[in-house]
Amino acid sequence: MSERSRDRVENTLTGRVRRYAQVGGTMSGLAARLAGSQFLGMKIDKGQHAEELKQALGGLKGPLMKVAQLLATIPDALPKEYAAELAQLQSQAPPMGRPFVRRRMASELGPDWKSKFEEFELDAAHAASLGQVHRAKSTDEGRALACKLQYPGIESAVEADLTQLRLIFSIYRRYDPSINPERIYEELAERLREELDYRREARHMALYRRMLTKEKSIHVPDVIDDLSTNRLLTMTWLDGRKLMDFKDASQEDRDRLAYNMFRAWYVPLYEYAVIHGDPHLGNYAAREDQNINLLDFGCIRVFRPTLVKGIIDLYYALKDGDRDLAVHAYETWGFTDLRHEVIDTLNIWAAFVYAPLMEDKPRLIEETNSGAYGREVAENVHGKLREIGGVTPPREFVLMDRAAIGLGSVFMHLGAKINWHRLFMELIDGFDVKKLERRQTKALEAEGLSLPD
Repeated sequence: MSERSRDRVENTLTGRVRRYAQVGGTMSGLAARLAGSQFLGMKIDKGQHAEELKQALGGLKGPLMKVAQLLATIPDALPKEYAAELAQLQSQAPPMGRPFVRRRMASELGPDWKSKFEEFELDAAHAASLGQVHRAKSTDEGRALACKLQYPGIESAVEADLTQLRLIFSIYRRYDPSINPERIYEELAERLREELDYRREARHMALYRRMLTKEKSIHVPDVIDDLSTNRLLTMTWLDGRKLMDFKDASQEDRDRLAYNMFRAWYVPLYEYAVIHGDPHLGNYAAREDQNINLLDFGCIRVFRPTLVKGIIDLYYALKDGDRDLAVHAYETWGFTDLRHEVIDTLNIWAAFVYAPLMEDKPRLIEETNSGAYGREVAENVHGKLREIGGVTPPREFVLMDRAAIGLGSVFMHLGAKINWHRLFMELIDGFDVKKLERRQTKALEAEGLSLPD
C-alpha cells in the first residue's frame, strides 16, 4: 500500500478511534471532575488539574496542542488556571525520522523526488503541530528552499481532536455560562481544517505578497509550485533571527521592528479586510536591518469589508462617547442581544484593547495594556457577563480579538515605544468601505480565493 493510500485509510473511523484513545482519558477525567465540582460540590484543585491537562496535551503531536495554544490567548475562553498552563505549551513536536521523511517525500513528489533538489536535509529544521520544515536547495540556481511537509494521518487527528474540543467546550459551558463558546468552536474548526490544505496556504502567501507589495520592509516567501502539493509546501528560504533575539537591541531598532510588524499585520486588515490569525513569535523572523519575514500563512482570515468599518466606528464611538455608534459597531461585528448591560460590559473590554490608539504620543503598549492589568480587566468583564446571563461572541470576533492581543504581546516583549495613534490614523485616513470591497474582490479573485460563507 502506498504512503498516500495509508494516509487515506488513517482518516477513517479506525484512525479517529486511535486518536480518541490518546486523549479520551484526559478529557473524560476532566469531565468527571468538573461535573463533580458543579453538581456534587466536590472540591478540585484547578491549578493542579490544569497542569495535568497541559502535560497530557503537550505530549501529543497534533492539532489539539495548537488549539490549546489558541484558546489560551482568547480572553475568557477557558478558566484562568487552564489558560495559564496551556499558554506554556510549545508548538514543537517530535520530528519524523529520516526513513519516514523519505517515504513521505516519495508519496508527494514520486520515487525520483531526490532528483528535484540539489540538496535536501532529511533532518527537520523546525517541527510543529501539523508538519515540519526541511532545508533544501533548488536544482536551477541553488536557491535556498524551505519544504514544509505535513505529518501523515493528520486529518484524522484533526477531526478526532475537534470532537474532543467540542466536549471541552460543552463541559466548560456547564461550568461557567458567561461565554457561549459555540461560535468560537465553529471558527477554530474551520480555520484548523483550512490549515491542512497547503495549496490554500500557497494562495494565501500570494495574496500577502500582493497586499504588501508596497511595504519594502516586509518579506513573503515565493512558492515553488512544481515542488508543492496539498501536503507539501515548498517555498524560498528567508534568513532571519527570532524577534526576541533583538530584545536587548537599541530602542530605535526595537521600535523599527515593531513598526514593521504593525504594518505587516494592519495594512492587510485596513486595506483588504484580511488578518493573520496567529501572530505568535514563531511566525515571524527579523533581519539585521529590522525588516520582517512572514513565515506561516495557514491561519488567514478574510472578513466582510463592513467589519473593518465596524472596527473604525468603535474607535470613534469610544473616543467621542457615542453609545449609538458603539451599538452599530457591535451589530456590524455580529453581536446580538445588545442590552444596555451588554453594551457597558463590551465597552470595558473595547476600551482596554483600543487604549494605545487613543493617546497622540509615543508610548509603551503596557502603559495601559500590561498582562496583569489585562487579566484584571478580563476578570471584571467575565464577572459582569456572568451576572447578566452571558454573551455569544460572533465568529468573526474570535480571531480578531485573539490576534490583536497576540500582536500586542509582541510589542510588549520588544518594549517598543511608538505613537500607535498616528500609525492607526495613517491607515484609516480616507477610509472608504466601497473602495475596500472592490480592492478585496480584485485581490481574492486574482489568487483564487473567496470570502468565507
